[in-house]
Amino acid sequence: MNYLTNKKLTIVGAAGMIGSNMAQTALMMKLTPNICLYDPFGPALEGVAEEMFHCGFEGANITFTTSIEEALTGADYIVSSGGAARKAGMTREDLLKGNAVIAQELGQNIRKYCPNVEHVVIIFNPADITGLITLLYSGLKPSQVTTLAALDSTRLRSELCKYFKLPTDEVKNCRTYGGHGEQMAVFASTTTVAGQPLSSLIGTDKLPAEDWAALKQRVIQGGKNIIDLRGRSSFQSPSYVSIEMIAAAMGGPAFRWPAGVYVNNGEFKNIMMAMETSITVDGAKYTEVQGTPEEHAELVESYKHLCKLRDEVIAMGVIPAIDKWNELNPNIQ
Repeated sequence: MNYLTNKKLTIVGAAGMIGSNMAQTALMMKLTPNICLYDPFGPALEGVAEEMFHCGFEGANITFTTSIEEALTGADYIVSSGGAARKAGMTREDLLKGNAVIAQELGQNIRKYCPNVEHVVIIFNPADITGLITLLYSGLKPSQVTTLAALDSTRLRSELCKYFKLPTDEVKNCRTYGGHGEQMAVFASTTTVAGQPLSSLIGTDKLPAEDWAALKQRVIQGGKNIIDLRGRSSFQSPSYVSIEMIAAAMGGPAFRWPAGVYVNNGEFKNIMMAMETSITVDGAKYTEVQGTPEEHAELVESYKHLCKLRDEVIAMGVIPAIDKWNELNPNIQ
């Protein structure tokens, strides 16, 4: 079988719904035959592995383990959904303390067992913060760690498609930036709807201002809506999009959406946040976000919210003060 690469991909949190779907998606996309499934919960993990075996993927070398050392040793790529999931009534930020410690342990284990890993994708919430923590403790370069932020952009496109009753290819370049949470910045200026700029439609009879405000709120609450409808946190969409991210890092098709990356420029400093990015075998790079003054103000507010969460983690003692980050990870400047 023709796979994109033969390198080892480790799925952390593979016993869960996101992790098991990531494994299946990676095999269906033929990214690599060498997939290691890791989770501390052995019975469910074995059940996932059995399901993968029963799919009959040709040429696949699927392994599974409850040993983090075995899972990470020799890993070239990692995708981790290995944190607690959101439950009804919870925000992504409610998961901060417990998942921050999980991210710290993951980063430390990456440094210990696979310091030569090529790329790591973090998707457990709040992903901007857990990704930052993982980066700091792993010792990796900022370009080697990205987080799943794309769901907000895909949800924006979904809501616009439903509103205008259009297929997805008629709604282009939907973008949200900043935090993957309640304070995300939803941009209109980048998007076209059936060839028309979305900005030119807002405030007209085609998209009254109050409808646009309600639509933005549905985007922001997209994850909550899934929980309300299904009784559990979303798993199919984060699984698919995160595997698209790691595929791009493996040299596959370009990633189509914003990703969470480490940002430290003149305006936004020492933070992981969604930016316009490219992910390749050489790592992730971001470009400055362009938008209207109003959109930029939303992005600044989102950044401030992320800084507040980051500073809470510092106060918890999970990560050191910013001026000590370079001592923990020399690649952080």
